[in-house]
Amino acid sequence: MENQFLMNNNILQESTEIFRDSRTILQPSTTAKDIPEWDSITHVLLIVAVEKKFGVRFTAAEIQSLQNVGELVALIERKSS
Repeated sequence: MENQFLMNNNILQESTEIFRDSRTILQPSTTAKDIPEWDSITHVLLIVAVEKKFGVRFTAAEIQSLQNVGELVALIERKSS
């Protein structure tokens, strides 16, 4: 369980780097509504950046189903294992 927490925390910290321009520290509950600059174009750019950073690929259905950053972290973790 501790290993899972460390992995999730690491993914969350690395994802925060992608968002650094918005000066936002991500929490698992963070949504696009919490970040004023997070529009549809920013969303696409962020997903591409996350895919590149973590070496994963998401389907359109996976992207559409994401409700918050915590779900994104969980998806990255599943794709990475």
